[in-house]
Amino acid sequence: MMRVLALLLALPYPPYQGASIRNFNLLRHVADRCRIHLLCFGESPLDVVEATPLRDFCELIETLPPPAHPLTRRLRAILTSPLPDMAFRLRSPLFQSRLERLLEEHEYDVVHVGGMEMAPYALWLARKRGPTGRPALVLDEYNAEYVLQRRAFEADFRIPRRWPAALYSLIQWQKLRRYEAHLCRAVDRVIAVSENDAIALRRLVPDLEVEVIPNGVDVDSYARFDAGAPPLAGWSPFALVFTGKMDFRPNVDAALWFARQVLPLVRKHHSQAHFYVVGRNPHPRLRALSDRPDVTITGFVKDVRPYIAHATVYVVPIRVGGGTRLKVLEAMAMRKAVVSTSLGCEGYPVQDGVHLLVADEAEGFAEAIRRLFADAALRERLGRAAFEFVRSRYRWESLAPRLLHVYAEVLNPSSKP
Repeated sequence: MMRVLALLLALPYPPYQGASIRNFNLLRHVADRCRIHLLCFGESPLDVVEATPLRDFCELIETLPPPAHPLTRRLRAILTSPLPDMAFRLRSPLFQSRLERLLEEHEYDVVHVGGMEMAPYALWLARKRGPTGRPALVLDEYNAEYVLQRRAFEADFRIPRRWPAALYSLIQWQKLRRYEAHLCRAVDRVIAVSENDAIALRRLVPDLEVEVIPNGVDVDSYARFDAGAPPLAGWSPFALVFTGKMDFRPNVDAALWFARQVLPLVRKHHSQAHFYVVGRNPHPRLRALSDRPDVTITGFVKDVRPYIAHATVYVVPIRVGGGTRLKVLEAMAMRKAVVSTSLGCEGYPVQDGVHLLVADEAEGFAEAIRRLFADAALRERLGRAAFEFVRSRYRWESLAPRLLHVYAEVLNPSSKP
């Protein structure tokens, strides 16, 4: 049994959004071969008490309150420090102290670091562990972060009112190139969610060893879901559904672009078309959509499956970001017809016209939706192919052994072929 300490941004339960879904399922499926301890940030100790499924496979779970960094201090660091903003967000003396105590009390084989925001602790541990090289350090990169900021800059720079955000992304992009490269060199192995991300990380560190472990989905949970009645009164027969954490910048941009540029083109032909934006923490920028009769912003929902199940077409209008999007797999597992930008389905080896429809411009995106509204047989054919694609490649139980393989290799490098 390998002894693993997972350092995570947040408690991975309930698994409501990308990182928590990934962490919960990967750790759950390696728990029969690992003794897992979990240290993360959390708002309330009661969250651990309520996380019964997580406690079923973690020997120890500790949460500490996230640090509070005044805006003035953060702005000063953004402007004056050579380090990116992500290097400061979660710096916490309390968390650092508890991490040191755990390392003294337990002899871990592997420390699993979830995401760039936990980088300060990975870098500290890389310096501290000395010549023994233990515990081994494995970094799970949810995104190639410098790519995400570069794309955010490119998107925002085209819109004058977004130039302050573009300037922020430009600065962060340059700082992240150096910081992300330094972090990747400091750990024993890097995990990427797609081959595209692995290539991007190797651009920073040409000899970097990267293991690709894609995001997955609990196929049975989605495929066998009993849809029942629509989740909202007055549900449209031409429902366009988009799900995600709605304070995440790429999702905010996607919802605004779709509502402003694509939806009016769809409604010229289908006046009942309605856009449902489903997800927690809607950003203030989305308030501009709240009064529109053709848009519903739900905020937090306990279960996205009823909304996906009753979508006529599931849309992924992502124009900014990196990594891969779990939402694509969830919709495909429910046999939904999907229209996505090429960036929205990036990282998955899908084929346009076989598994989904792909369009990057507003008119092309609207035309793809109009085709699907008019052709139930096409919707069904794409949905079947999408389901088979996900079922054969992206079950968590088939992906988790790759994580065990990474752990074994970093503990015994001589075993590598």
